[in-house]
Amino acid sequence: MELMWRYRDFTTAVLILILALCNGKVRRIPLVPSIPATTCGYNSCHEVDPNKLNVHLVAHTHDDVGWLKTVDEYFYGLKNYIQNANVTWILDSATDALLANPERRFIYVETVYFWRWWLEQTPERQLQIKDLVSQGRLEFIGGGWSMNDEATTHYDAIIDQFTWALRKLNDTFGVCGRPHVGWQIDPFGHSREMASIFARMGYDGLFFTRLDYQDKDKRLESQTAELIWEGSANLDEAGDIFTSIIYGSYYPPDGFCFDITCGYKMNDNTSSPSYNVDNKVREFVKEAAKHSRQYTTNHILFTMGGDFLYQKAEVFFENLDKLVKYVNAANKSVNVLYSTPSCYLKAVNDEGKTYTTKQDDFFPYIDDYYDYYWTGYYTSRPTLKYFERLANNFLQVTKQLVAMTELGQEDSSPIDSLREAMGVLQHHDAITGTEQQHVANDYAKTLSEAIEDAREAAEIALNQLMSSNGNNAVEVFNCLRLNVSACDITETEDRFVVTVYNPLSHEVTHFVRLPVIGGTYKVQGPDATTLVTQMVPIPPEVIAAPERENSTATHDLVFKAENLPPLGFRSYYVTKISSCFEDVEKSSEPFIGKKFQVFMNETTGLMKGIKSAGTEIPIQHNFYYYDTSASGAYVFDHIGRRKPITNQPNITIYKGPVVDEVHQTFSNWASQVIRVYHEENNAELEWLIGPILLEYSNGKEVLSGYTSDLASHGTFYTDSNGRELLERKRDSRPTPNIKILDHIAGNYYPVTSRILIKDETKGLELSLLNDRAQGGSSILDGDIELMLHRRLVNDDAKGVCEELDETAYGKGLLARGRHYLVAGPRDDKSPNLDARARLLAQKNLLQPWLFFLPGGSSFRDWQKNYKMEYSGLKTSLPLNIKILTLEPWRNHSLLLRLEHIMEKNEDEVLSQPVDISFKDIFTKFTVTSFRETPLAANQWIEEVKTLKWKYDRRERQGEKCQHDDDKLRPMEIKTYVINVQKR
Repeated sequence: MELMWRYRDFTTAVLILILALCNGKVRRIPLVPSIPATTCGYNSCHEVDPNKLNVHLVAHTHDDVGWLKTVDEYFYGLKNYIQNANVTWILDSATDALLANPERRFIYVETVYFWRWWLEQTPERQLQIKDLVSQGRLEFIGGGWSMNDEATTHYDAIIDQFTWALRKLNDTFGVCGRPHVGWQIDPFGHSREMASIFARMGYDGLFFTRLDYQDKDKRLESQTAELIWEGSANLDEAGDIFTSIIYGSYYPPDGFCFDITCGYKMNDNTSSPSYNVDNKVREFVKEAAKHSRQYTTNHILFTMGGDFLYQKAEVFFENLDKLVKYVNAANKSVNVLYSTPSCYLKAVNDEGKTYTTKQDDFFPYIDDYYDYYWTGYYTSRPTLKYFERLANNFLQVTKQLVAMTELGQEDSSPIDSLREAMGVLQHHDAITGTEQQHVANDYAKTLSEAIEDAREAAEIALNQLMSSNGNNAVEVFNCLRLNVSACDITETEDRFVVTVYNPLSHEVTHFVRLPVIGGTYKVQGPDATTLVTQMVPIPPEVIAAPERENSTATHDLVFKAENLPPLGFRSYYVTKISSCFEDVEKSSEPFIGKKFQVFMNETTGLMKGIKSAGTEIPIQHNFYYYDTSASGAYVFDHIGRRKPITNQPNITIYKGPVVDEVHQTFSNWASQVIRVYHEENNAELEWLIGPILLEYSNGKEVLSGYTSDLASHGTFYTDSNGRELLERKRDSRPTPNIKILDHIAGNYYPVTSRILIKDETKGLELSLLNDRAQGGSSILDGDIELMLHRRLVNDDAKGVCEELDETAYGKGLLARGRHYLVAGPRDDKSPNLDARARLLAQKNLLQPWLFFLPGGSSFRDWQKNYKMEYSGLKTSLPLNIKILTLEPWRNHSLLLRLEHIMEKNEDEVLSQPVDISFKDIFTKFTVTSFRETPLAANQWIEEVKTLKWKYDRRERQGEKCQHDDDKLRPMEIKTYVINVQKR
């Protein structure tokens, strides 16, 4: 059933809408809830036997969305010499096998593959599939576009990929297409925020397999492998979800994989020498008994599938039919049945047991005592991780622009390809960097093409918003190589316009940097005012980067775009006045900044401290590396301690009216710019690493290290998928009696947006924010390190069968990125340091986007023909409230998510609940009605009826979250479908 407005009859609908519009108020319009399905979901589960051990056989396939082969190669079964895998065969044969026997069940997870396959089916075949889904025989589990990673993904992109995939399933199969559980069987560790996301999407449970082997062993021994995961410290029960840790891997027990690639078979021909039914039954019952001792109910789950299994599904199912038949006939204590994860979950819930709870996460992951920690992938392929974050930024910008201009977009849009490419990139062998090189290249190519499709949509939208008479359409360009100071239009045009779009819900100030070829430039704002500008030399290491290709820019033109309107833009007209300019003066003063200052050691050339809010804090910075021989795309294994690249870099200091900079050269493959923009409360450190020099057949893991005198007492904090902070204790885990096997790799955690340390006695804090996911830690008190780049010489034997040695232009890969240093007193002023760091993290995620346009003949002509300023909101929203999502939905409606970005007690003012109001906030349209949905928008909020579980809830401070009021509380996200009327 589609998620859309529903009324009892057309007349009632019209009357209600007329009353709402005439009254001039935004009102909730009463809607008739969807009729629940009676044949799918929990109603389709086979009966269980309360007096026996019920073994739930889950027939499944795990289809990686790219790994050793590309998405296309996996889908069509190309290059099977790399891996024998063909998704079309799996879905074709599984459908036939289900039609052949109504007792059978099959689950499917990766919506990107299913949807692609669905579109290729005949109408008759589609009807058969719909019938299987409506009967619960084919069930969607998880339901994301891909099975996303949980360490290196950002919550914004996770929510998006689920929303898009669940919308496809919901539109096609209605209530029977809605998953009930999360199925995260292959990601390499699990985040608390992911558990919270599943809970807020209305899921009943979560299944996974990978966690620290010591933790898993202890949980199985103590029968606590099933628990209630309290996914949020801020949302009370709204973030809690039942979690089941699967006994072994996600493969069948040894000897019971019946796929054509496995070689096992149930032979029930008694006259055959290879007859084995009796032995198989005994082995199966023995295995079931072993499993049952680890769980608290008379239900256990057997995962009867694996990577790309069921390519000839009838073979597997024929043997499972025999297994069910003969075990049930021969044994009075075991009941074997076809099942699904949700049916298993419902059966466990019916037992009414009481469960333990967990409040932290399941990082880092290690397989066994002889293995290495899987903490290298937090950083692997840093340029792909950056590109994904950049693409997400542009996707949110484009969705907003299209929503404000093309109301009523229905089933297809130029932005859909970017939605889908981003969904693929969230896969646990995509953004993680654990895929083969040709697959990574394909991800980047697909993302580039999708960004270009979305650019065309943005161009149409911007022209609608900018054109004064509708007849002056102008081409709009992106510059995706600004991170290496290259942009064709700014380097070749003497007149151009940069339109700075602000996707945040409040005014922001942004410092624009434009790569240019020397000279003197004039920048004019919408009111013709000439802005203060500054020319800063591009570092020679950047100029020499082959990634710049044909760029001839020598300097960055810098100016301040002040108070950019929320969900809006301001255009700046740039004119090259002359090819001559005065040389940029170097400074001999060993510090930079005004409001926030960074001090340099005149002898060594290293940072030695900062001054913030009148407080000086000694902070040293340097680049280091770990030698390694066993590290690979997944694991991090160092040889000894970290080593400095050098202790005495060459430095040059530049100061000007907009920004002060220190240019540091550490080696021929490591350099950095430390900059402080005037009036800013932080420092920006833009690093450049590569090509990494390999020596003595060892690989290198390069990191940025910060050392201070803060007494952090072995404690540091990292974010969970860009949201809530989690406390980390060095050499310790919240789960008791887990031994840390490697003091360095075992203390690395994923850092998606922020890592920090505190000195409670001095009331000081040091935060580092990054522009992409990285691994990080605090190995010593007062220290923070973030891994930037990896170049390795060996494979780590985790399946990718390829060393992580990325190259470009015939050399080792170069990576450039930014850290933001926020440090100082943790005072009680609002916004305090924690709040400022969180606001900066939000700005880093959704940075103002620069659109470039040809400048025409003159500023006056441009000003006459185009609007140079626009705001999508009538006024800024409060600093703690963010429009997380604004995008076209259906039937002239929009999808709107509002997010409270602060945690409880984080800031005296900004951590308070905020009243929600839709009245007259948008400039282009009026909200005429709205209705709340769960997080992924695939049903109405009142339709969410989750299973109830017994567990000891911990005491939590603060106000209880409620879904039925008009307040937004700390860390809460509320999702609405809104109907609008264009102004």
